[in-house]
Amino acid sequence: MTAVGHVNLQQRHGDDADAQAFRRDLISGLKAHGFVTLSGHGIDLPTLRQCYAKAAEFFALPEAEKRRYAGALRGYTPFGVEHARDHAAPDLKEFWQIGHPDNGRSAAENPNTWPDRPEGFRTTFESLFNQLFGIGRALLDVIADEFELEQGYFDTRLEGGTSLLRLLHYPPIPEGVDPACIRAAAHEDINLITLLVAAEGSGLELLDRNGNWLAIDNAPDHLVVDTGDMMARITNGILPATTHRVVNPAGPNVSRYSMPFFVQPRSDVVLSCLPSCVHARPPESPVTVGEFLGQRLKEIGLPDR
Repeated sequence: MTAVGHVNLQQRHGDDADAQAFRRDLISGLKAHGFVTLSGHGIDLPTLRQCYAKAAEFFALPEAEKRRYAGALRGYTPFGVEHARDHAAPDLKEFWQIGHPDNGRSAAENPNTWPDRPEGFRTTFESLFNQLFGIGRALLDVIADEFELEQGYFDTRLEGGTSLLRLLHYPPIPEGVDPACIRAAAHEDINLITLLVAAEGSGLELLDRNGNWLAIDNAPDHLVVDTGDMMARITNGILPATTHRVVNPAGPNVSRYSMPFFVQPRSDVVLSCLPSCVHARPPESPVTVGEFLGQRLKEIGLPDR
C-alpha cells in the first residue's frame, strides 16, 4: 500500500484540537499527493458490498439490453467509448452514471435513466449518491475553512448541480487488444473532489510529484479522496489535480469494479480564483462550470448531458 495521507472524518466532529488536526491532515495530504484515504465516513462495509453486487448484476446483462440506456451522460456508456484527454486509444471499461436524484434542480434538463433490472438498482444507488454527496459537502466545508471562505460557500454552489456517481466495470482484457489501451489511461479528474469507494480489484496508480507511478490500495471500508481540475483552477494550483490511471492486471485477467463519485457545482457557477489564492501565480480566466465541463467531456468522447 502506498503511504498517502489518511484522515478519519469522525475527528472533524471532536473538540477544536481534533477539528484543526483533521483540517491540517486533509489539506497537507491533498497538497502532497492529491490523494488521501478516508475512514469514519459512515457508510458501512455491508452497504458497499451490496452496491458492488448490484452493479455486477447490471453489467452481467446482455450487451443489447445495456445499450438501450446509452446515448446520454446519465445512463450507460458502452465499453471502449471514453478515452483520456489527449490519448486517442479508448479505455477498456464500461460504466453507468447517476446524477442528482430526480427531484433536484437539474432533473428537468438532465433526468436520470434507470434500468428495468436488476431489482433495487435505483433505490440502492440513489441512497449511495445521497450518502456520498453528504460526505463530499462535509469535506468541502473543511476546504472552505482553509481558504477563508464564508460558511456554506460550496453548499450554495453544489445543490442540484452536476455531481455524478459512476459505476465502473473493467472487464477481463480482450485478446488482441491494442497495446495502447489500458483500463483507464493517465488523466486528471474534471471536478472539485472525487470520492472513490474502495475498488473490487487493484490497478489504481497515481503519479507523484517526482514523476513516479505509485500503486494505491486501501481498506475495503475506506474511501479515496482526490482533487480535480476544478479545484486546481479555483485554488490556483495550491490543491493540484493529480494524474492517475488504472493499469491492466498483472495477475489473473478478471473483472475490476469501481465506484467514483465526482463532486461538481451547478452549470451556472463561475470557476474563478479564490481571493486567498491569487498570490500563488497569475490565475486562469474565469469560466462557468457548464463551459468547462462541456469542453472537457468533449475531449474525452462523452456527451455533455
